[in-house]
Amino acid sequence: MGFEDNKEELAPVNEANKKGGIADSDSEIEHDVNENRVSRQMSESSMYTTDQEDDEDETTNKIELGPQCTLKEQFEKDKDDESLRRWKEQLLGSVDINAVGESLDPEVKILSLEIKSPGRPDIVLPIPEDGKPKSPWFVLKEGSKYSLNFKFQVSNNIVTGLKYTNTVWKTGIKVDSMKEMIGAFSPQSEPYTHEMPEETTPSGIFARGSYSARTKFLDDDNKCYLEINYTFDIKKEWQAT
Repeated sequence: MGFEDNKEELAPVNEANKKGGIADSDSEIEHDVNENRVSRQMSESSMYTTDQEDDEDETTNKIELGPQCTLKEQFEKDKDDESLRRWKEQLLGSVDINAVGESLDPEVKILSLEIKSPGRPDIVLPIPEDGKPKSPWFVLKEGSKYSLNFKFQVSNNIVTGLKYTNTVWKTGIKVDSMKEMIGAFSPQSEPYTHEMPEETTPSGIFARGSYSARTKFLDDDNKCYLEINYTFDIKKEWQAT
């Protein structure tokens, strides 16, 4: 297009331009076209994400918390500090220190996952052992409000910085990514319940279709307690129950 627009301006040239100027100009134009092509390719490739990039982000954000100790050791430390002792008792609640054991690493087990939407029955999501549920894992109606509710159990030791991450792709392009800090939890026999903030699904012809996603539950050490790779659909109407 640019070549056609400049054709009349390039016509009245002298012999010197024919021998040198035009060739140089063509070379510059070709160079600019190549640069634009490379720039466009880089721009397109930047729209995609990889597992390696996500792992690098998690490694970069990792916090060094110092040496670990058992729950019993944590309770015994600084026991002369009254305010710290009360804070530990509040955090631990009715935990039987002697029954917890001497394990350094906390264990978090996700017991259930449910999607709640006003006026609709809860969508109970089965959690496969291999972290890869059948496709699609669930179906949402476009423009609908929903929230994720889950139950989990903590054992062995206190888990700190427990967080939920979720990344969504459509046709290979990352369209959404979120991190939700859940908090610190002491081991107990009763499960904890957490409900995520309410969200609204996108709507319109371009929003409908199939999506792929990856959900993780991690702690401050980036220890992953559950990873689920799945697909879901957004449709014009709810799936028949």
